[in-house]
Amino acid sequence: MPKLWALKIALLTAMAMVAFAANSVLNRLALAQGEADALTFTGVRLASGALMLALILAYRGAVPRRGLIGGSPGGALALFGYAIAFSLAYLKLGAGTGALLLFASVQIGILGWAIGKGDRPGLFEWAGFMIAMVFLALLLMPGLTAPDPLGAVLMVVAGLAWAAYTLIGRGSVAPLTDTAGNFIRCLPVALVLILPGLWAQTTSLAGWYLAIASGAFASGLGYAVWYSVLPALDRSTAAYVQLTVPAIAAAGGVVFIAEPLTLRLALCSVGILGGVGLALWGAEARRRRASKSGPVA
Repeated sequence: MPKLWALKIALLTAMAMVAFAANSVLNRLALAQGEADALTFTGVRLASGALMLALILAYRGAVPRRGLIGGSPGGALALFGYAIAFSLAYLKLGAGTGALLLFASVQIGILGWAIGKGDRPGLFEWAGFMIAMVFLALLLMPGLTAPDPLGAVLMVVAGLAWAAYTLIGRGSVAPLTDTAGNFIRCLPVALVLILPGLWAQTTSLAGWYLAIASGAFASGLGYAVWYSVLPALDRSTAAYVQLTVPAIAAAGGVVFIAEPLTLRLALCSVGILGGVGLALWGAEARRRRASKSGPVA
């Protein structure tokens, strides 16, 4: 039984990482081929994600009482900022490059917030942070294979918005309920984004399918699976497994969109993800030392 349970957790974790990476591939697939405009895609993604998460909560019997929903206005604003900047960025970026910039921005944003709040990172955290920043700068330097500057800026904004969303919900005791609530709070804006696209018919049937798949399955079901396995993972494992997302997204871009995997992207990916991994490892080691030493009198 323990082996079967561990295998189940591993498979569900892998499914969640593939779902997260699929958001990048589905978004890029729709926008790069002109199947959808960025605003309509974002609106459909948010609306279908809200519907899927609401259905999951209803299935679990978690029906809001007296019209109250989880989440918060701040969380919904951060979620919307992430979603719209994410889609606009993928008008200019490849799937792998976008996922790499997003992931790096999220981790750097969270670390920067912690430093601003008085947290004092250790040597390995600082070293990892600096390594990641150096390779991020190398990735963004002008050149034939450099990502589009506007797309890169938008994806960094998306990453920082997701970092804010993560920090806002860090103390949540019901993350799935709060995530559903934040998606539902975004529904009015999502409908506003969808209506012009319907009127102008800027989104094909394939674009609708891709946006619904991104919202309902890659986001809605993906988040549900992730939150179901999180209690079984320690903090460091939960952080480390997310290092696989940019690589999965890059592979998906190569297979499904025929995007080139450049040497520059490959080298910078190793440097950025290695630096982030070192920082995460250093942070976890510092937390463990602090827990063993106990409170200082």
